[in-house]
Amino acid sequence: MKLNGSALVYTGLAAIAIAALSFVALKPTATAETRDFSAVVDMRDGDMRKLNFHSAPKKVSQNSFITEDGGEATLADYKGKVVLLNFWATWCAPCRHEMPMLSELQSELNGDDFEVVTLATGRNMVPAMQKFFDEIGVDNLPLHRDPKQVVAREMAVFGLPATIIMDRDGREIARLQGDADWSSENARAILAAVIAMGNP
Repeated sequence: MKLNGSALVYTGLAAIAIAALSFVALKPTATAETRDFSAVVDMRDGDMRKLNFHSAPKKVSQNSFITEDGGEATLADYKGKVVLLNFWATWCAPCRHEMPMLSELQSELNGDDFEVVTLATGRNMVPAMQKFFDEIGVDNLPLHRDPKQVVAREMAVFGLPATIIMDRDGREIARLQGDADWSSENARAILAAVIAMGNP
């Protein structure tokens, strides 16, 4: 596979960040509260400059949401893997632009260590959600719903789309407001570095 110059640069940056972060993760005192994301912050470019890493992880909502099969789940169910949590709605034009990129990211990185979780917040009818996905060719992301916005409100999501990175402990470590190219080389390199940090 032939890589362009930009891909090589981001691949190199990811390798450096992974090495640095792995060292931090292996230190006995490197807990979720003390983990240093400075190497990842320095990697940000393009749309990813809008991605803000918190100085300390934040708790996420423990409220339940409705899963695509009509059941219930909470964000705690995803502990053990890095999660890219995207809040969206069927009426949101930037969400329509961004969703295929999230789908591409899911295709490339989904596994035991990472998952993209999409959560429609507010009044979003299931048929309209399915039509939204069908129209943009997305078939690998969940149609989860937060109809009363209880999860979104508790996590201070006031505009859409909003995307949150959760660490393996189920805590919010970073947030990006607005749409972004999550399928970019830079986004993948940043997420690869976060995934490589492992458990505290």
